[in-house]
Amino acid sequence: LCRQHARTLWYDRPKYVFMEFCVEDSTDVDVLIEDHRIVFSCKNADGVELHNEIEFYAKVNSKDSQDKRSGRSITCFVRKWKEKVAWPRLTKEDIKPVWLSVDFDNWRDWEGDEEVELAQVEHYAELLKKVSTKRPPPGMDDLDVSKDCLSTLQFPFSAKK
Repeated sequence: LCRQHARTLWYDRPKYVFMEFCVEDSTDVDVLIEDHRIVFSCKNADGVELHNEIEFYAKVNSKDSQDKRSGRSITCFVRKWKEKVAWPRLTKEDIKPVWLSVDFDNWRDWEGDEEVELAQVEHYAELLKKVSTKRPPPGMDDLDVSKDCLSTLQFPFSAKK
């Protein structure tokens, strides 16, 4: 029996770990999400059987996890047991299989996001305070604008009737 691994992308979020098994036109899809592992199998368009078994880095809530199938892939939303704890890798073992990659298009370094957002809000509030401070308008006495100068300017909207 010839089985291959499906190319798999993953990324981490505060509440979920997302995995995408990249198989176009899959059939006989079977996804089993348990508290410590996921078992994925299907056949691709050529009838080749694909099988992945992943022992998770940490415990997950299998009852609050799900998968969604599209024509190009099978995406799994796996709920973390401990929220807001970053996973440095998807697998329990510190070895990266060749078929597993980080999904850099969706990856975001979310650790410390709350602190960064708070600092940005404080910075914005400071800027608003500076802008809203009433000052006298700048003097325009040093501008030398004559009527001859104004007549040479071309305005995009004329007041002709």
